[in-house]
Amino acid sequence: MSQNRDAPSSSSTLRTIGQTFRLTGWISFWIQLVLGVISGIIVLLFGIFSQRSGSPNNNPGTGFGVFLAVCGLLVLGGGIYLAYRYTRIGGQLLSSNPSNRPRKAETVQVLRLGLWINLGGTVLTLLGAQAIVGTLVARSISPQAVTTQLFDPTRIISGLDMLVVQANINTVSAHFCGLVGSLWLLNRINKS
Repeated sequence: MSQNRDAPSSSSTLRTIGQTFRLTGWISFWIQLVLGVISGIIVLLFGIFSQRSGSPNNNPGTGFGVFLAVCGLLVLGGGIYLAYRYTRIGGQLLSSNPSNRPRKAETVQVLRLGLWINLGGTVLTLLGAQAIVGTLVARSISPQAVTTQLFDPTRIISGLDMLVVQANINTVSAHFCGLVGSLWLLNRINKS
């Protein structure tokens, strides 16, 4: 890949970069997609089951944390799209027609966008995880929890609470995968 489309470039270098884009894009795409779907299902189940009357999950801290988790999942959708776009860029780089190849500046811009999207999603999801974990810790160490835990079901930390924490960890892992993929590709381009 070169700055100018008319400049001669090594066919083997372009082929290597194109294959790297495709492979990294597909790996990043599938990891992010699988982790995102699992997290989405867990958050959806939490939303459904926490609406039942008498549910211990109806408190503001958990609600805000779940809202941020959903925002992180929506941003992950953008990261998944960009990972797929990397595979298309790889296909364009493998094209035998030089006019179909993207310019280096355009490709770097897409990679930087991927970095910012995944970094923003990581921050949102981590903030959501902090809110949820903070709520669970407060519920577990409150003075009432020690004396009434056997009698008050709203003080018990349920498995569903822990699944939402797991969903946040999955989402952060998916964003991390997107960050690693974008950084790897940016490094490959800068070495060429």
